[in-house]
Amino acid sequence: MNSVLNYLAEQPILTAFLIIGIGMALGRIKVKGVSLGAAAVLFFAIALAAWGNAVGVEITIPHYIGTLGLVLFAFSIGNNAGGTFFKSLKQATGPIITMVVLFIVAAVAAYLVGSYVFDMDIALIAGTFSGAVTNTPALAAAGESSGDPGTATVGYAVAYLFGVIGMIIAAQMALRKAHLDTDAPSPVTHQNVRVDREDGPTVGGIMKSLGSAIEFSRIRRGEQGPVWIPSSSEVLQRGDLVTIVGEDADVEQVVGELGHRSSHSLRSDRRMLDFRRITVSEPSLVGLTVRELDEVLAERWGAKISRVRRADQDMLAIPNLMVEMGDRVRVVGPTMKLKEISKWLGDSSKGLTDINPVALGLGLALGLFVGSIEIPMPGGGSFSLGGAAGVLLVGLVMGRLGRVGKVVTALPNTANLVMSELGLLLFLAQAGCNAGGQIGLAFSGDAWWKILLLGVLVTSIMGVGLYLTMRQIFHMGGTRLSGLLAGSQTQPAVLAFANGRTGSDPRVALGYALVYPVAMIAKILVAHFLGGM
Repeated sequence: MNSVLNYLAEQPILTAFLIIGIGMALGRIKVKGVSLGAAAVLFFAIALAAWGNAVGVEITIPHYIGTLGLVLFAFSIGNNAGGTFFKSLKQATGPIITMVVLFIVAAVAAYLVGSYVFDMDIALIAGTFSGAVTNTPALAAAGESSGDPGTATVGYAVAYLFGVIGMIIAAQMALRKAHLDTDAPSPVTHQNVRVDREDGPTVGGIMKSLGSAIEFSRIRRGEQGPVWIPSSSEVLQRGDLVTIVGEDADVEQVVGELGHRSSHSLRSDRRMLDFRRITVSEPSLVGLTVRELDEVLAERWGAKISRVRRADQDMLAIPNLMVEMGDRVRVVGPTMKLKEISKWLGDSSKGLTDINPVALGLGLALGLFVGSIEIPMPGGGSFSLGGAAGVLLVGLVMGRLGRVGKVVTALPNTANLVMSELGLLLFLAQAGCNAGGQIGLAFSGDAWWKILLLGVLVTSIMGVGLYLTMRQIFHMGGTRLSGLLAGSQTQPAVLAFANGRTGSDPRVALGYALVYPVAMIAKILVAHFLGGM
């Protein structure tokens, strides 16, 4: 067996992919409906490295492989969430401040218990804090400020394990309440409505008065009249038949406002007006809003977009929704013009998987540069955000912009998902091997149980504190909370667990990206000050 371990030690790239394959196979095993998913890659890597270390074989994966995986993961997560992150940020001031306060509380508790109860060195305390919140840049800051990076690393290695497991438990507790979430996106539906009103309301007036995200996609006047797309100034007359598109509750509200449901279907009359799902793959259109696309569609062909399908989510085509590469839009327009419209939008399956190497390369380079900038600290010293945080921030901005001039900055949703998973698995394999090699050193002394208990304390303060405050004070849904817990821990393994349990629900990624940048910065600062005490 030693010969096998020696071979793996000599072939780090082979070892990385072997760990990914076996780890993911183990991660799919369910116990009472619960599986570890990608987190199993981390634990298998730790076990393999610890086994090798026990028999004198050092199994490691080069640091640059983990860095590559981490920056790919961070950029993809940021780019995917950029369109919604900045809108949500205005509503998340309270949760973000609460998270930062909990970091400070956890650090103070670690200092008091570590110093006065366990009589631990400050470098060991700071390293344990970094491991309990699973943040490698924080470990670097703790080692630098304490002047003893070796001791800090021992604390980090022991505390890291429960830092992952403990927050997975917290995420699992949050997801147990996910079925009660009220922020779940409702399915988009349509309904044919017969107008009973005689006061001549306009389409725009109805939409404004209800304040709901709805669309009038078709109208017919008379039983055999032509079907056309109504404008916002269209006056509705008694007896008109209209098709309403929107979420269930909103559609029901419109039905009650206008008249009654009708069994007649306008969609079945395709003589003059038809609909088609078309893939947006034309780069010049990416980053435009539905309103901007509708203006061109209406002017050239008398058409409009009624729905947008992104990954597995069907969304109403609200005016301010930004279109991404690979989106499948439902276009309603003249039957004879749909072929021209398809050509204009692109309608190429390549748009679903195009990684946009220009945006990816420039984004990663700029993010790594931002992460390497040394930021001065009060009282001397400095710190940097690190590659992951820098790349995430750049990815968020690029995802929000959509494009700059003719340069498309937003990657397709599908491409982001593929790159984020690959990057995550590479990072977990490398991080697990490194942590596993250090576990033996940590357990060779008699302080391991103190480190473990202190790490459990810090992780529990964060997990329990965030769970209670987000649920009780901010009434956050369990699905988004699971992502927020992963983001506060800056831990891809917890995010992978939450994604696996929810089928990559977009609210998980939103919760993760919502707090990740602030969490990264806050933990670096807290660890820096803690190590320098």
